[in-house]
Amino acid sequence: MSKRNPFDELDELFDRMQANMEKAARMWDPETLAGDLPRASAMSIDLEDRGDELVLTGDLPGFETEDIDVRVKEGTLHVAAEHDETAEEETGEYVRRERRWTSVSRSVPLPAAVDADGITATYNNGVLTVRMPKAEPSSEGTRIDVS
Repeated sequence: MSKRNPFDELDELFDRMQANMEKAARMWDPETLAGDLPRASAMSIDLEDRGDELVLTGDLPGFETEDIDVRVKEGTLHVAAEHDETAEEETGEYVRRERRWTSVSRSVPLPAAVDADGITATYNNGVLTVRMPKAEPSSEGTRIDVS
């Protein structure tokens, strides 16, 4: 007859607790949460270095030009967009009103200094394109109009 080790049960308990803690940590990971939420607060982007300029292309479907705010400050491009949508439907005695507010934002550190006065931003078919000519470093922030 073999003797039973009282610490075996404790080892099993600690292993299960560790597995549960790891599972809980994965559930609260920001990237995991963002993937589960519709229209999460991040936008997909591409940042391309074309030699004399940097070009950012970002997906912002469902927004209007006036909803988008683009700024450059201290070597970082900041893009934010907010949209408020209200739909109302009336049938007989019942009225249904749905409101939806969507907000996305992204800050992208730029790999090179850009000429803030030469930056242009366009928005077409849900795609934002920001062209930033390269320049010497500057410490002032600049707001860019979106057309």
